[in-house]
Amino acid sequence: MLARLTAQLTEEDRRALQQGMRDYSPTLMAILSWGLVTGIAMSKSVLTVPQALGMSVLVYAGSSQLAVLPLLAAHLPIWTILLTAAMVNTRFVIFSAGLAPHFAGLPLWRRLLIGYFNGDVIYLLFQKKGFATSHVPGKEAYFWGMAIASWLSWQVSSIVGILLASLFPDNWGLALAGTLALIPIMVSAIATRSTLVAVCIAGVVALLAFDLPYRLALPLAVLTAIAAGSVADLLIERADLRRIRQRAGDSR
Repeated sequence: MLARLTAQLTEEDRRALQQGMRDYSPTLMAILSWGLVTGIAMSKSVLTVPQALGMSVLVYAGSSQLAVLPLLAAHLPIWTILLTAAMVNTRFVIFSAGLAPHFAGLPLWRRLLIGYFNGDVIYLLFQKKGFATSHVPGKEAYFWGMAIASWLSWQVSSIVGILLASLFPDNWGLALAGTLALIPIMVSAIATRSTLVAVCIAGVVALLAFDLPYRLALPLAVLTAIAAGSVADLLIERADLRRIRQRAGDSR
């Protein structure tokens, strides 16, 4: 099926699709690990196998899936579960705002699909590519190359975890392995001083707010990171402007 779809693409889109897959490939071990952990956790929770499979396909958001499992086990009200999932996924509002200028001209159904298939690493790598917001040949195909690689690897590993959970001991530390595998990707994205400030502030806030209910630590970390990065950008711009003015004055 994938071969038939790619055969209908232009040569430029085909190359962009393949490039997206190649650029995403270094993260596959982390995604496979996280998908496996999430599948195992769902299988060992109160969910039945069909329910776990349905959550894997329909929700497709590992952090929120893991966040709501203890709430489901505790039989908490549905509004509590939905609020927790919403808090964990607040960052996707920012991701959507970042992608909106690139895909604003697409039909609604395609933008909705992009929203479903988007993810943390996909957004990071897409922004790192530095596409112009105007029409760029191959830009959407590049996104879909990453999205297809991410979705397939996640679903395969998650389904394996759901169906074969009893074969994986709890002490294997697969979640830690997935986190460690993502660290180099995150570090490579720190290209500016303001980004470094935002990352440091987000890490501190996430640790300090770790015990807050409804996984509020994550949206708080995101919001403070945005604020810190914006302030850092402003201060850096002002410092650069002062240096330019000082050099101009010295040259006179």
